[in-house]
Amino acid sequence: SLFGWDNEYGVHEAVVPDFKASKYLVSNEEYLDFVLDGGYSEDRYWDEEGLAWKAYGKREHPLFWRKGDDGYRLRTLSREIPLPLSWPVEVNCLEAEAFCRWKSEKEGNKIQLPTEDEYMQLRDVSEVGNYLQWMQEGKIPANLSLAYFASCVPVDRFRHGAWYDVVGNVWQWSRTPMYPFEGFAVHPVYDDFTVPTFDGKHNLINGGSWISCGNLATQRSRYGFRKHFYQHAGFRYVQSDYEEKISSNPYTTDTLISQYCHFGWGENRLGVENYPAVCAQKAVAYMGAAPKRRALDIGCAIGRSSFELARVFEEVIGLDFSARFIQEAQKLKDEGLLRYTLPTEGELESFHEVTLAEHGLEEAAERVSFWQADACNLKPIYQGFDLIFAGNLIDRLYDPRKFLEDLAWRLNDESYLILTSPYTWQEESTPKEKWIGGYRRDGENVTTLQGLDEILGDDFVRVAIEDIPFVIQETARKHQHTIAQMSVWRKRHQS
Repeated sequence: SLFGWDNEYGVHEAVVPDFKASKYLVSNEEYLDFVLDGGYSEDRYWDEEGLAWKAYGKREHPLFWRKGDDGYRLRTLSREIPLPLSWPVEVNCLEAEAFCRWKSEKEGNKIQLPTEDEYMQLRDVSEVGNYLQWMQEGKIPANLSLAYFASCVPVDRFRHGAWYDVVGNVWQWSRTPMYPFEGFAVHPVYDDFTVPTFDGKHNLINGGSWISCGNLATQRSRYGFRKHFYQHAGFRYVQSDYEEKISSNPYTTDTLISQYCHFGWGENRLGVENYPAVCAQKAVAYMGAAPKRRALDIGCAIGRSSFELARVFEEVIGLDFSARFIQEAQKLKDEGLLRYTLPTEGELESFHEVTLAEHGLEEAAERVSFWQADACNLKPIYQGFDLIFAGNLIDRLYDPRKFLEDLAWRLNDESYLILTSPYTWQEESTPKEKWIGGYRRDGENVTTLQGLDEILGDDFVRVAIEDIPFVIQETARKHQHTIAQMSVWRKRHQS
């Protein structure tokens, strides 16, 4: 029976330009030329990781080669034999990459390992078929699954279209790091099978080897290993300029960042709708027929409110003091995809994926830009807006009055300022003398709404206030439930 791992599921599409692929896997004979030409002693053929590996192991040739007085021998599964020049060389990815650099220098062309996309294209063009088809036909047309031998065989033994050994004999290193397809989801039965390899350091191997059976022999299998590992793997090379567009390290694991990712993009919790989305929708509704050309979202966090506003506005600028927040928002804009983990219980965690497509925001995202900025010290370029939205911001600023007094001139006439906040003033964020509410003055209570009226009253008319709940999930069973107040302010006409 066959099975699949989590990384095989999802969707990936790519347009692969023309490339040339070597007819054969690189043989021991071809690789020997690299060795004899000083390939292991010339540092220019090795990248930083390769140099460190080579120095650590004092490598002068592939691991399974043995150098003797009569030349090289090969250590196979059961014994040592004279080096079979026609067999595929078995090396790690660092060695394969060094060979490609040497080959590029010799030929004057850009020679490199194929990407996963290029390998799949080669497989399709060669019409080699797939494992289920071979099982039905009762014959495997490759040195695969122990069907013929318990070792490698010459690289010209199994032909697949215009090439040889498109599958089988040895695994083939690619230059593609392990990454998730769109729609990837962790399977709870083996939740750490793939995710630890999303670090940009585990490269995919393709095609299976003579000993690969079951899932390892299937067309869609995806296994990634560190570049210094050996896995009955060799390689073929391509002449290509193709550059993949992938995200190899997609999961945000920082607890605070992940909480805000989920706050902005997670599903409704405890019967409470998504807060940034609701705020953006209400902001648009309160504006009515007012112009909606440019909006400024201050304290945008991971960008949900900015993207939602862009459904209506011609341009939206999202600002946040946190560079990490802006990085995540920008990544979502660029890639249309965001992944993060959340703690669920103890050291356990859940895995989450957000796409702009599922929220219908792909087109809107083109009208959004994100920038890091200090809300209390905004640059003059941020002006000419029809809406300024500041969600859950004022009670986390070091000088909220300065921030509020600096807004009117940035807005067009008859435009809107909309604030939300739970008014949770704390001295860790705002010195007490800077609070605009939540304190006593001359023995009388001063609320934040009163403070807002005092600061904004000359330039704005308060047209509405409304309570809006939100939930922040800390673990699967612990949530923060908070009620924020939205205050809506229309700028007075300046005569």
